[in-house]
Amino acid sequence: MYMDNKNYKERIESNRELMKSAFTEKGHKSDQQKQLPQPPLAKQSVNENKIALTKDFSGIIKESNILTIINERKSHRVFKKESITLEQLSFLLWATQGVKGIRGDNYATERTVPSGGARHPFEVYIAVINVEGLEKGIYHYLPLSHELELIRLLDNVENAVVESLDNQKWTGKSAAVFYYTAIPYRSEWRYTISAHKLVLLDAGHAAQNLYIGCGAIGCGTCAAADYNQELADKLLQVDGKDEFVVYTAPVGVI
Repeated sequence: MYMDNKNYKERIESNRELMKSAFTEKGHKSDQQKQLPQPPLAKQSVNENKIALTKDFSGIIKESNILTIINERKSHRVFKKESITLEQLSFLLWATQGVKGIRGDNYATERTVPSGGARHPFEVYIAVINVEGLEKGIYHYLPLSHELELIRLLDNVENAVVESLDNQKWTGKSAAVFYYTAIPYRSEWRYTISAHKLVLLDAGHAAQNLYIGCGAIGCGTCAAADYNQELADKLLQVDGKDEFVVYTAPVGVI
């Protein structure tokens, strides 16, 4: 039993303390309280060639009754061998991290999902396997402009996805895989050592909106926390320290 292993027991107790993190910690002055510059609201583009995404979703909604969507929500690991459209991908990106407005002088974003202190610590990357109009590869979502930018083309993206997701074969049969990376400092800037609990809670908010969005357009997803950290970070070309994968979700037609 792992509880008989001192190292595992200490790690479990430490992780439980993380789950109990609150905002009553004393002696930890935040960078916000120190009046240090806040981190950017989103990563800047690294590619001049961007792909504009639509916000006209009227033609792709198949189910708009929220009671039906919630009642029929389930995780899907089996998908049809069909592509999803760029409009469908656009809708899901907007549903899970879309920006509706900006507060103050670039102080915070108002998005389609809640986030502790409106810090929104996530970036979304897409491993495109079968999306109409897009070549196979890794893309990054730009929420402030609602655009995609290509990170790199990858002919064997299915294999790379499977490897990064601990060899779960079903993930490579999806149409696209959502990778949520965290940039912890966006939350740490305000909440210091209590930030990390909020970041992980916020990941659930984003994934649930992805589930609901899929239910509205005839797609399915299964959020997956079982991934290889090193391979997933390498696939997206993030540094693994100041930005790293915290959640994934393959999406496809059901």
